[in-house]
Amino acid sequence: MTDAASPVRVDSWLWAVRVYKTRSAATTACRAGHVRVGGERAKAAQLVRPGDEIRVRIAGFDRILIVRQTITKRVSAPLAAAAADDQTPPPPPRESVPFVPVRDRGAGRPTKRERRETDRLRGRTTE
Repeated sequence: MTDAASPVRVDSWLWAVRVYKTRSAATTACRAGHVRVGGERAKAAQLVRPGDEIRVRIAGFDRILIVRQTITKRVSAPLAAAAADDQTPPPPPRESVPFVPVRDRGAGRPTKRERRETDRLRGRTTE
């Protein structure tokens, strides 16, 4: 760990607070433009300080993190959580589907009759 006020590289900080599994994955995300510091695209070597806002795009969604403490070494999960303030809004609610037909695993291909019933349930009539 470093002094709480000293700046650290953004890729090192993202790895240390467990946003990415490896530092090279964090560096790759920075190169691809998935990491923004203060609204600007960040290079891997850009320095972050406490109070900086970091937006990380993971799996199509943005995570918004505020730097509370700068750390360079990977630490335990409670310490990592204390080093970052997660401001990410909750994901939108999933649309509820009234009924999704499910076939048993290993049941083979559906028969023509079963396919028609499935299409009827999904509202796809072919008549």
